[in-house]
This record gives sequence, C-alpha cells and structure tokens, in this order.
Amino acid sequence: MNFIALKMLTGDRAKYLGLIFAIAFCTFLLENQTSIFAGILRRTGSQILDVSDADIWVMDLKTEYFEQTKALKDTDVNRVRGVEGVQWAVRLFKGNPIARTLDGRFASCFALGLDDATLTGVPHKMLLGSWERLREPDAIVLDKAGYILLFPGEPLQIDRTLELNDHKAVIVGISDASAPFLSNPVIHTRYSQAVNFVGRERTQLSYVLVKAATGVRPQEVTRRIEAQTGLRARTTDEFRWDCIRYYLKNTGIPVNFGITIAIAVIVGTVVAGQTFYLFTLENLKQFGALKAIGVTNGRLTRMVLLQAITVGAVGFSFGTGLAALFFEITLREIATRGLVLMWQNVLITGGCIMLVIVIASLLSIRRVVVLEPAEVFRG
Repeated sequence: MNFIALKMLTGDRAKYLGLIFAIAFCTFLLENQTSIFAGILRRTGSQILDVSDADIWVMDLKTEYFEQTKALKDTDVNRVRGVEGVQWAVRLFKGNPIARTLDGRFASCFALGLDDATLTGVPHKMLLGSWERLREPDAIVLDKAGYILLFPGEPLQIDRTLELNDHKAVIVGISDASAPFLSNPVIHTRYSQAVNFVGRERTQLSYVLVKAATGVRPQEVTRRIEAQTGLRARTTDEFRWDCIRYYLKNTGIPVNFGITIAIAVIVGTVVAGQTFYLFTLENLKQFGALKAIGVTNGRLTRMVLLQAITVGAVGFSFGTGLAALFFEITLREIATRGLVLMWQNVLITGGCIMLVIVIASLLSIRRVVVLEPAEVFRG
C-alpha cells in the first residue's frame, strides 16, 4: 500500500513538483530570514563577545545597551577594585572618531581604548601585525572590513597613516574583529591614545572591565559591585542579551523580519495545503476503489500521511540545501560576514513545515475517511 501511495503521489509530476517547490520556498524563506535576523541581533553585542578576558562589565546605572554610554569617574575603577571577589578591574573607552585617509576618503569609526598597562579587551583575532605594537606612539589596530572600506581595492598593509579627528594614527595591525551592528570600521588602541583621538572631556571612562576571582561566581560579584558602588554590573552574557532586548524593543527590526517570516508561513500553508488538498480530491476515485476492496480507513489515513510526509521531507531538504548554499556564498562577503545558517533555525523551520503538512493532511484525510465506496461506481 505504501508503494501505491507513492505512485499516486508522483503520478502527476506537475502537481508533485509544485508541492515540492512550495515547501522548499517556504523552508528557504524561513531559514534565510530567521538566521539573518538572529545574526543581526548577535551583532548588537559582538564587541562585548570579543572581550574574552573579562567576566563582568560595569557601567552607569542607566546604561541599557553597549552603544549607550555615560562616562564614569576615574575613581570608579578603584571603587570597583575594592569590591570583594574582584580579581582585577581595568578601564575601557568607547568613542566614534572620524577616520580620514591621505586621499580624503573618510568614515565614522568605532574606537575602543584598551587599558594601557595590560591591553585587556583585544579580540585575539589578528590578521597582520601585532597587538604589542599598540604600545607604540599613535598606534592603532584596524579591522579588515574597515581597511577595505577606507582603502578599497588595495592589499592589506600595516604602517599606513590615518587622521583621526586631526590626530595622526599609524595602523600597526589589521584584526578580524567581529562585525558591529553598524558597518563602521572597528579601531583598537590604548586608552590614553583613544581619548586624544576623540577629544578630551571632563570624564572619559565608558566601562570598567572586571575579572571575578577564582572560585567566585561572576553573578555574585555583580551583586556586590552594585551594592557597594551604586553602578550597574552585568556579566558578559547578561550584557549581550541586554543589547538584543533593547534592539528588539526599540527598533523596527522584529517587525520587518516578522512580516517576511509570516509571508513565508502563509505561502507555504496556503499553496502547499491547497495543492495537496486538490491532489487528494483528484485521487478520490482511487481511494474509493481501495475502500471498496476492503482497505480500512486507518490504512488510507496512513497512505495520505505518507504522501504528505514524503512531500514535506523532500521539500524541506531541498529548501535547507538552498539556504545553506546562500549562506556559504555570502559568508565571506564583508557586509554579510558572520551570518550563518543556524541549526536552531533549521529545527524551528522543520517544526513549522511539519505544522503546514499536518494542516494540509487533516483536510485531505477528512475527505478520504468520509468517502463512500459506492460513489466510485456512480459515474
């Protein structure tokens, strides 16, 4: 009976391929858009994840996400260091200077000033040069995407000169820093150098990076810091999720991606469901004939489910392959670097496709179950 069910399914090639295409198109859209959506949200905290040395970020009490900073006092570093459970605490500066090349090309940059003594906070992804060279005068490390933006079509090369807000800056290294939410060049330099590039103000300190002492949970240290200093302290993972929640709540990103995802679900459900239902109607005579010779409703139901599952599995596999091919092609492009097909999105999409198949199957199964065998012979 399973063989007969599959022969019925593939007998009309046009409708069979139409079903496959509808499911594949739905799968591709869902996996593509949900993975891009997740990848973009991950970028909101990419510079947080790049700092692998520290467990905890300390900031102003009202700070909601990474881009939003209110300068702390320099004395806050010592206050944090005095909290029990803190192994060390160092400064981190964040600013947005304008970088200008000798030929006049310019771009707003994302500058991170690292602690002068320890250089804590480097992403450990160096393509050319050395992090130790940051100790040289006017030294900066520029990310690869920023280099390509400022020096398009030119090979990677260190010891080139930039202007940062009318200050000379020498590129001593090219990093592979994670892509930020906005496509701005990412610059790493020493704290004292960064405040010169951006322009000195009364207070400059953006964040305090903290390492919890051995054997002490970072969550416990954050509670102690907040209780003793009145500042906001978040673990790396908590701060990253703060950024994601902020963009979900305060931007149009969820709405834009949600519309596309909803369209994919509707297209998959309506087109695939309607096509499969019409396929069942056209084969009612065959199902009626099988009923007439004694095939039970349970067996017929299993035949319809086998047809639906086969269509869903083939369409889902084809759509997933297309999505994987898309991300393989775009993975190494500067604008889409870091955006990958996530296995979580594949599983979620598989669940959505299964829901589409179940809905389409229920409509078809009902017509088969209530079918009277005598109707086959009336025509």
